[in-house]
Amino acid sequence: MPMMSWRPPGYRFRAKDLVKALCSDETEHANLLMAAIHGKVEIFADSTAWNGFLWLIMNTCKVEGKPLYTGVELGALKSSLPIVWV
Repeated sequence: MPMMSWRPPGYRFRAKDLVKALCSDETEHANLLMAAIHGKVEIFADSTAWNGFLWLIMNTCKVEGKPLYTGVELGALKSSLPIVWV
């Protein structure tokens, strides 16, 4: 089935793609994230991608043994991303 002409090209992010997009501004994935912000592409990801990112952040970003970010902050990050969660 041909893609609708009014829809931008779509990309599927896995956990490692999400990490590359959010943790470095010099990757192709970060460029795609910026393009999605401007409506030039659509990014799709599922819960396993988000869970992989969460695992990394919660286990590596700690101060005095406690996670640097709260669940509320990470939830706000997720909802602010230009990603269609499937």
